[in-house]
Amino acid sequence: MAAGAAAGPAEGNPARRRAGIAQGVTVMFAAFLPILAIVGLAPAVPSIIEAFADVPGATTLVPLAVTAPGLMIALFSPLMGWFADRHGRRKLLLGATVIYGFVGTIPFFVDSIEALIASRLALGICEAAILTVTNTLIGDYFSHDERRGWLTFQGVIGPIFGTGTVFLSGFLAAQSWQLPFVIYAVAFPISLLMLLFLFEPDVKAEVVSQEAPQSTFPWRQVTICCSFTLFAAALYYVYIVQVGRAFGEVGVASAGDIGTYISIASIGVVLGALLFQWVSRRFSSDLQLLIFLSLLGVGLVGIGLSNDPTMMTGFAFVQQLGAGILIPALVLWTVSHLPPEHRGRGMGIWSGCFFLGQFVSPLLVTGTQMLSGSIRDAFIILGIISIAGGLSARLMTRWIK
Repeated sequence: MAAGAAAGPAEGNPARRRAGIAQGVTVMFAAFLPILAIVGLAPAVPSIIEAFADVPGATTLVPLAVTAPGLMIALFSPLMGWFADRHGRRKLLLGATVIYGFVGTIPFFVDSIEALIASRLALGICEAAILTVTNTLIGDYFSHDERRGWLTFQGVIGPIFGTGTVFLSGFLAAQSWQLPFVIYAVAFPISLLMLLFLFEPDVKAEVVSQEAPQSTFPWRQVTICCSFTLFAAALYYVYIVQVGRAFGEVGVASAGDIGTYISIASIGVVLGALLFQWVSRRFSSDLQLLIFLSLLGVGLVGIGLSNDPTMMTGFAFVQQLGAGILIPALVLWTVSHLPPEHRGRGMGIWSGCFFLGQFVSPLLVTGTQMLSGSIRDAFIILGIISIAGGLSARLMTRWIK
């Protein structure tokens, strides 16, 4: 990964300022904050439900509060992208990160279900800004080839950070349901890194340097990229949300055993992220989309056809390989079609569509299961749809030109 990359100049400095390792690592740390919002509380959900056992509907309200940030990301990311293009990236990211730290830790200090829900909704709005701006800065700071390296790095460290956070959260939740919320205070040192290392990219200078500056928003390219992202994200979350039920259908009753099988299969995510570096250098965008959706589809079909947990774990590993390629491939593909002056808005719409896929996915599985009769049959059908989607990728990339 190159230390230097094309980037906009600093404010007031006529020379082009170049982003390097310090900027890349800071953006990667910031990009983990939206992931932290979900994985940081996953082990604590039973403890939180128990703490609010006297509140009517707590078994529904608590899980909804935990997942509420995803809905806020889907709703507010396009607005954050517009704001980033209009008023700048750095201030928005820095402000959202500081607020993230404050609202994320509120439930540690305030013991009420209302404070929990309100803080999670506010956290999601902050995440919409953080996710949108970090993806935008990857495009602003780095050239196409260097983006590959940073997206690969992000794909590798993300699961590692996620696993460590789940372990820490579980330990803290065993002491008190409120303790896991202190994890969100990590936003404060990350905001300090932003203050020290991030600079506002000079988008105007980048536009001028292009041979054919584009002043109108590229609606056709964004519509195709984001529609395809919504489709892929809905399939991506099928495994994450439903694979435990699939293991249950082959006789795995223990939550601990299911967790073990899923942990083994999740090694595929890290390997898939590493594989992305090789795939993205050797194949065009349409083939990258075909590869990850085919791996995703073969894995889902194989899970559906499995009759024992060992076979199911093997196919889950294949699915996770595709999942490791999916996000960096979609980000790289989308950001490459966005002119710099519209990059924030475009990536905001992309973020909204990806998290809308999270919401759509359970509905998709429920409808498919009603038609097919079992969760494994639903996996087979959705796997075939994934493969078909991959085969349509060539047509997608032709339309986008």
